[in-house]
Amino acid sequence: MKYRKLGKNGPEISVIGFGSWAIGGSGWASAWGDQDDQLSHDSVRAALDAGVTFYDTAAVYGLGYSEEIIGKALKGDRDKVVLATKCGMVWDEAKKISKNGTYDSIIREAEASLRRLGTDYIDLYQMHWPDTDTQAPAEETMRAMDKLIQDGKVRYAGVSNYDIPLLEQSLTVRHVDSLQPPYSILRPKVEQELLPFCLSHGIGVVAYSPLTSGLLSGNYTYDTKFDEGDWRSRNAAHTGEGLRKNVDRANKLLGIAARYDLTLPQLAIAYVLAHPALTSALVGVRKPSHILSVLPAVYVTLDESTLAEIRGIAAE
Repeated sequence: MKYRKLGKNGPEISVIGFGSWAIGGSGWASAWGDQDDQLSHDSVRAALDAGVTFYDTAAVYGLGYSEEIIGKALKGDRDKVVLATKCGMVWDEAKKISKNGTYDSIIREAEASLRRLGTDYIDLYQMHWPDTDTQAPAEETMRAMDKLIQDGKVRYAGVSNYDIPLLEQSLTVRHVDSLQPPYSILRPKVEQELLPFCLSHGIGVVAYSPLTSGLLSGNYTYDTKFDEGDWRSRNAAHTGEGLRKNVDRANKLLGIAARYDLTLPQLAIAYVLAHPALTSALVGVRKPSHILSVLPAVYVTLDESTLAEIRGIAAE
């Protein structure tokens, strides 16, 4: 495994991170369908044995259940990992989810996450999405983060899915240690302005969905269908003409992967990690092989001509 520093002030973390959205299933509200808890536990332990030190979850994943699974699986090894979770998405008794970045809500959510994770501190606390419901200013959210850090309940403050104006507003309160944006060969938009901004301001970047939710797994065909409980069954990129175009792109990328003796997922991870702003790439995990199979990407260096070739295929 390789490790990089998270921004200018953050800890060193593994360049492959454990993404835990998909392990919030097993009868809980999950966008991926049910998940076996033992398999989730085994996945966390396999990643830890392989040198993965960065584990990312969120309160809303399985409505708290993903945090519980991660906390139990890492019990006894808390000091060996950098544990990240997210706030700003809350739910009511009817399990209706809304966004809330207000000061009081962030403080309450942190206490609940600490209980579910079974820990007395969170390494990286991240605002999950911009607050478009209560319209709380980004500065208010960051003041709550800063308070949690002062109280020793959080070590570093990050955000997810923010644009540059929201980052700038947050930076008026305190340094933003990390940004978590969607970034992949098929979703390169952040390369234009967002990643350079983070690089110039010492903000670490943890990319999520580097395989574009499976489109770069190499397993999809024109006839791929998703279960009704899987959010991809309702997503334009994973169905119909969108799926056909993305399968065509993936097939072309397979040729490049073969030149490097890589699988398509390994090529996709290597591409993301090649950007100088990147600290880590999150891999969504449901079973041990999902993360163990991409580890060779850590040691791959793609030359500039190959990176340009990959961008050309994505832009078609």
